[in-house]
Amino acid sequence: MAAIPSRPVLPTPEDVMALVGRSLDDDQAEGVVVIDLAGKSSMADFLVIASGRSTRHVGAMAEHLRERLKAAGLPGVEVEGLPHCDWVLVDGGDVIVHVFRPEIRAFYNLEKMWGVESPDSETAGVRPEPVPVDSDWTAAEEEEEEE
Repeated sequence: MAAIPSRPVLPTPEDVMALVGRSLDDDQAEGVVVIDLAGKSSMADFLVIASGRSTRHVGAMAEHLRERLKAAGLPGVEVEGLPHCDWVLVDGGDVIVHVFRPEIRAFYNLEKMWGVESPDSETAGVRPEPVPVDSDWTAAEEEEEEE
């Protein structure tokens, strides 16, 4: 009988998250927020939001992250937004990373959409623990709260 080729062992979401954290730290990302989506969303286990100081910084961080994820054996790493580098999304499968210029990040305020605190100047650059997301939250509840 012919041997069945073995499949490569893929990194766990936690391994990918650790790699993302090291990459962003090495590249001096600012205001890193990690949102734990495990069991709450089918899109990913972690959502990471970070800022770069300029379009060049944002683009370099995204490129480095893509290279590091591919080198770790993660298949299908996709990057969107590199031509302008205002907001770059790096899709690492179970870990989605958004890298913004600060003013673009403030405008879109993804943290608010997920119900977590945005980093302020005192905590910018401090790597927080993943923030759990309330799985019972709905857009209708938010609208009721605003009324």
